Parts: sequence; C-alpha cells; structure tokens
Amino acid sequence: MAHAAARVFIALVIAFTPATPSVSAAPQAAEPASAEAVLGWINQYRLKPEPHRVPQAIRLAGRVGAFKDPEQAGVYVGFLAGVLSANPARAEAMISKILPLPPEQQWVVVRAIAYSGLPRWKGLLGAFKMHMPGRVPMIDKYLAGELPTLNQIDYKKDEPSAFAKLFKKNDKPKEARLDPTPDTIDTLWGFYFATGSINPVSRIVAMLPWSKEIDNVERLTLGGMAKYTLASNASRDHELLKMLKWSAKTQDKETAKILAEVIDAAETVEIAKIRKEALASIEELKRKGPGSKRKLAGWGQVGQGAIALGCIGAAVAGAVALGLPCVIGGAASSAVLNWATQDN
Repeated sequence: MAHAAARVFIALVIAFTPATPSVSAAPQAAEPASAEAVLGWINQYRLKPEPHRVPQAIRLAGRVGAFKDPEQAGVYVGFLAGVLSANPARAEAMISKILPLPPEQQWVVVRAIAYSGLPRWKGLLGAFKMHMPGRVPMIDKYLAGELPTLNQIDYKKDEPSAFAKLFKKNDKPKEARLDPTPDTIDTLWGFYFATGSINPVSRIVAMLPWSKEIDNVERLTLGGMAKYTLASNASRDHELLKMLKWSAKTQDKETAKILAEVIDAAETVEIAKIRKEALASIEELKRKGPGSKRKLAGWGQVGQGAIALGCIGAAVAGAVALGLPCVIGGAASSAVLNWATQDN
C-alpha cells in the first residue's frame, strides 16, 4: 500500500506543479505508461488544448489502472466530459478512437458522455450502445433519466420529516439527483482542467456555504473540500483567481464572505490555514456526536473527506505527511476510510 500511496502522491505533486517539458506534452506511446504523466498533462490541458491526443491519454489512464476505483476516477470522467463538451463536432470521432475498452473500463466513457452536457448526449450514448454491451443497463438508465447527470447536483438535499414522509403522496416520479460527494468535486475539477470555463468552478463555489455547516457532517466535509481545493488551485492559476474575484460580486452575502477568504488565501498562499480550519471543524463535529440531521451511515464520508483534505494538504506542502493514497479532488481509498473512522 505504501508504494501505491507514494505513486499517487507523486501524481498529485505533478498535477499541482506548473508546466515543465516533462509533463506539458501529452503522453506518447513510447513513454512509460504512468498515471503521473496523464494527470500532469490533464492539469495543463486547458492552457494548450489538444483534443486529438485525448483518446490516447484516456486509453493510457485505463491501462495503468486509473479507472479501477470509481471513487478515485472522477477527475478523468470530468476531464473527458469537458473535452467532449468543448468539441461537439469531434465528440463522436473522439469516442470512436477511445473504444474499444475492456468492459470494466467502459463506464468512464458512458458517464463522461452523460456528464458532457452536449445537446445530443443521449443520441451519442445510443449510437455507441452496441460497442459497450457490458454497460447496456447503465446506458439504458441514463437514457431513461434514472441516473443523474452532472447538471443535476442536489444542493438542497432537504429531507422531509418522518411525519411528512408518511403522508406524502408519490403521484409524480422523483427526478434523479446527483448526491454531492468528494468524487463530484474531483469530476468538476476535471471538467475545469478540460475547458478552463467558469461553469464547473461555479458549482464548486455553490458548496462553500457548507463549510460553515454546524449539523450535517457530510456537508461540512464537502464544504471544507470545496474551499480548500478552490484556494489551492487558485494560488497556482491566475485565470482561476480572476474567475473567483468576478464570481464574488454575484454571490449572496454568506457565500461572498467565504469566497473572500478563499481569494485571500490564494493571493497570500496561506492554504494550510484553510485545511487546518476544515479539519478542526470536522473533528469538532465528530467529537460532539451525531446531530439532528446526521446518520450513522454518513460517518464513512467523514473519514473519507477528512483524510482527503489531509492528503491534498500533504501534496501541496511537498511532504508525505500521511502516507495514504489520494487523488486530485480528494476521494480516499477504502483502506483510508477504515483508518479514518477508527477511534484514536
């Protein structure tokens, strides 16, 4: 596990490092297959888009095992979705060059198409259905609207009381909604790396109020991750920093205040402070015990998110502080999850 942790940690350091000759070009067939090379190229892609190289990069990511754990593959899904969105005329040809993939890897393409937001994404899924027979049930659910897209993130997630549930009529089928998770944040960052657009950034900004959550630990974790990743990336990306400054003018008072803290941290490169505050808030809520809206099942997300913040912090600081596997936006492995939820 230590070797795997070191390998993924190196990928993180490269992904957060300005472009160098070794990572600024797309991975070539003659180069050693590595997740580090793919992640480094993805992180710099928006500076010099090369859509013709994307199929090669996605296939390489699959070969080095980047898609084995769906909770750690969000950045790749978001990146491919963003590239498809930015290149609608080339989308079909691009998918044709990515396929065939082993059945266990095809889900990435299915989800990326659904997340792309293309006007004809359902037509694309239908067209490639015969090429991904192992994912037909997944494709059918997306086509039927039973699985949510990236445009259906559930920011409210207000649960009715038990009394309300008892007397609520279910005349209308419930719309599929995407529950925000660390993987969702990864996916949105992948979309940004592909496009450099404000849309995925705005969706991460929308999670910032959760960083002040006092009752729901899952939202507190996600809010802290949103705040930390925004500040960390903006400290290295001047265009992103400008987006955040522009976005602050259009936010409500609460979000604008938190966004001002993000901007200040990015400008002064005081990123560690945000991570420490987020971890302290999570630990405090954990110490106080379940609140009125928390469920025991949600504790898994606590450990996952808390360690995610720690891993990102270790990567940015340039030191392996935890020795645990992590990815760009932050989902942690099941082993990390088990470690985090133990009583210390």
